[in-house]
Amino acid sequence: MNAERSIVLETTVSFLYWIMLGAALWLLLRGHNAPGGGFVAALVAVAATAAHAMVFGVAAARARMPFSPLTLSALGLVLAVVSGLPALALGQAFLTHWWGELAVGSMALKLSTVLLFDLGVALCVWGALGGFCLRLLGSLR
Repeated sequence: MNAERSIVLETTVSFLYWIMLGAALWLLLRGHNAPGGGFVAALVAVAATAAHAMVFGVAAARARMPFSPLTLSALGLVLAVVSGLPALALGQAFLTHWWGELAVGSMALKLSTVLLFDLGVALCVWGALGGFCLRLLGSLR
């Protein structure tokens, strides 16, 4: 952490971090039906990670990530590839996406392999760019 602390900045970033991750989740879930999706969601998550690292330090920001940057990227890549496998099982071209509905009480929850692909993209980009930002910020101190 920086020698010159700013309580206002620390409080603001602590609060905004979770709002930014919530916005990233909203963009991710919205993206397969409208503009947004995995890449945009990941950019918001990277911004939250970078802001946290600038205020609290690289180690604190890395500890807030669900996995290490490399693991996030690898998991995202695996999810993106897995999202294309159902099409192969159905005799269609790889990454031909499946759409369906799951009845939840009186509502129907729309599901698709597009959401799995978007999640993979989000994790891959968050891991890659988040790791890059943390490495860069760590070298500046």
